[in-house]
Amino acid sequence: MAVDVRRERDRLDAIAHDSWYAQGANLAGVRHSGRVLSRFWRGRSCLELGPAEGEMTELLAPAFERLVLVDGSETFCAALAERHPGAVVCCALFEEWETEERFDSIVLGHVLEHVDDPRGLLRRAGGWLAPGGRILAAVPNARSLHRQAAVLMGLLEEEHALNDADRHHGHRRVYDPESLRADVLGAGLTLDAFGGYFLKPVSNGQIERDWTPQMLDAFMALGERYPDVAGEIYVVASA
Repeated sequence: MAVDVRRERDRLDAIAHDSWYAQGANLAGVRHSGRVLSRFWRGRSCLELGPAEGEMTELLAPAFERLVLVDGSETFCAALAERHPGAVVCCALFEEWETEERFDSIVLGHVLEHVDDPRGLLRRAGGWLAPGGRILAAVPNARSLHRQAAVLMGLLEEEHALNDADRHHGHRRVYDPESLRADVLGAGLTLDAFGGYFLKPVSNGQIERDWTPQMLDAFMALGERYPDVAGEIYVVASA
């Protein structure tokens, strides 16, 4: 299905003007995600799709000689160019971006839940990999403890239903471990690793109100022990 470029850019800029990714528990999650994914990324060149405010980029920049950032929001791209002058910033929708360059690592931090055709994007990303390269993708998990509790309390119809935070972020879907693995394999990629992080029993608002930084760090790590019910899940894939 063809993408309405202007409409999608406007949608992304509206999200960017009130983004929550660089705040509170979301920010802690992005940073922990970077530490987890750093165990798997490789090589000298990296493509980051959907860097948003550039929090993950802070970890990627010192790890790679060549860093290319692609985001569809003009607001985010202007800030990224200023914040990360050593990176190449491309303001484009993933569906319209083209390159002859090949990358050792491609990072999609909280991207697949946003796009209209995640398998199509993964398939295209596989074509941008250098030989031996890896795709690293993280998404929220529908089976997270806090979402299961919300269903039991009648706050969510079912685990995959979009909540207020999902709608604010512009999510189009909520993955579970099976559907994430299915999209990777359906895109013709090889699944090299699956995991999770952030065991999340309550909402971000409750965490930010009541938890200490030490508690948040501990529950980020605990999620790695229980990936199927962690707040966030990730995959490592190759072409």
